[in-house]
Amino acid sequence: MSITQIKVVGFGGQGVVLTGTILGKAGALFDGQFATMIRSYGPEARGGACSSQIIIADEPITYPYVTQPDILIALSQEACERYLSELSPNGTLLYESELVKPNRLPNGAKSFGIPCTRMAQEMGNRLVLNIMMLGCLAKISSAISRQALEEAIRTSVPAKTIDLNLQAFNQGYDFLATGA
Repeated sequence: MSITQIKVVGFGGQGVVLTGTILGKAGALFDGQFATMIRSYGPEARGGACSSQIIIADEPITYPYVTQPDILIALSQEACERYLSELSPNGTLLYESELVKPNRLPNGAKSFGIPCTRMAQEMGNRLVLNIMMLGCLAKISSAISRQALEEAIRTSVPAKTIDLNLQAFNQGYDFLATGA
């Protein structure tokens, strides 16, 4: 059985829940896999801690909670500090490099810092920073295909922002493809 556990963490307003929704939709609807997505957030609409837990598998999932993420996407320092210890020993940390300075990674873990907030601002809309991270995820992991993620983005964002979001996704993918 192939199973990938992903946790996306940050604060409200960074698109953490939308990121989880897109990942689950991409795996279940467009890649034909099994997927679960659990989200949690504080009572604040913006600024409070939030997370999305996604499991993608090629067989039915019997326990929907992420116990040890293979991939941790950290968009805030507080969230990174809280969840980094859960990362699997051979896991991967993707983090917003201008907001997060990871402490000690588990042995064997890899990390990639991406200045996605600044890159999104340079595109004219900082709200696509989460979609940029999805592009980075598509580059480093085969858990969900690039095509499935692109289709999930198309069907999850407002119609007038599809092109901008796909541009952000591709920019994130290309950022890691160039070895930056």
